[in-house]
Amino acid sequence: MTRVEEIEGLRKEVDSVDEELVQLLRKRLNLALQLGELKKTAGLSVKDVERERQVLAHVRKRASGLGLNPDDVEAVYEEVMAMCERGQKGRVKVAYLGPVGTFSEEAARSYFESAGADFTPCPSVHDVSRLVDVSDADFGVVPVENSLEGSYTVALGLLLETRLMVCGEVERRIHHNLIAKPGTRLQDIRLVVSHSQALAQCREYLERTLPKAERREVASTARAVEMLKELENAAAIGAMTSAKIYGMEVLAKGIEDQPNNFTRFFILGHTDCQTTGRDKTSIIFAVRDVPGALFKALEAFSTRDINLTKVESRPTRGQPWQYVFYLDFEGHKDDVKCREALTDLASKCIFLKVLGSYPRAVTKT
Repeated sequence: MTRVEEIEGLRKEVDSVDEELVQLLRKRLNLALQLGELKKTAGLSVKDVERERQVLAHVRKRASGLGLNPDDVEAVYEEVMAMCERGQKGRVKVAYLGPVGTFSEEAARSYFESAGADFTPCPSVHDVSRLVDVSDADFGVVPVENSLEGSYTVALGLLLETRLMVCGEVERRIHHNLIAKPGTRLQDIRLVVSHSQALAQCREYLERTLPKAERREVASTARAVEMLKELENAAAIGAMTSAKIYGMEVLAKGIEDQPNNFTRFFILGHTDCQTTGRDKTSIIFAVRDVPGALFKALEAFSTRDINLTKVESRPTRGQPWQYVFYLDFEGHKDDVKCREALTDLASKCIFLKVLGSYPRAVTKT
């Protein structure tokens, strides 16, 4: 047999395998379509990020056992899963706090990286909420808490006021950069613009490096970088991505005061996540203004050995010196002891809202 004949023989085998692969892809898509219809009938979200992560973890393990590169196989499967999800529902629509280049966009893309999603930047967290609320977006991504500066109060207020549920979370390590127009010198800067949280997270750097520069708060870090086109002798604090997008220059990298600077983002939607075994639940509640009321409320968790990961009080709008409490605890609301704790808590509260249960975040650095 000549080399040419060997090549032709192997090509026929490749063609045969390709035919099998296409048939298997069609079979997988049909199964995904059936699953999608069953989920809709059961009132469940078509999008199940935790299930996707489990599938990809299994695929990586199988790939390694067969001597394949796990990264290459995962990349192929991400495309297969995206194709199936598009068949189930069309592309997932995700709204985030914009404009393009914000940390919220980075969080959104990292969370929905395998979903084949369409991303929509919004000028405020209220706009993110509105798009999801009226179903112009399937999910919304908003910052809710920073490890150094605490909670984003606007986002917490939305959770109280809207019908939206928390169906996921993502954590990102935040690296801030001092950004300016190309050619700008550090000594020329008279104004620094950014989001209030970014300015606070770089306070020591600014006091040390630019003590005389005015500081101005804007809606987002990316908006601050975008504004530089219209400003003179100004700099912005933002992400490296936004500097590239808007054609700006990075004057200093990693200017955050503390290296362990993480921001937590909530994924907002209309449905709960199913139990995964590594879940968290977020709730809002209020108690009567009497001695021991909060202590008795929290006993619902302590007596059942449920770990609380966050407790925070916030003023109630329109009612001076009245407060609601935001609380996160480990476990899913459908777990037996968590369900019992919520029932017990409800009997001791004047208000209780379960925001949702969702898989605990895997920190993205």
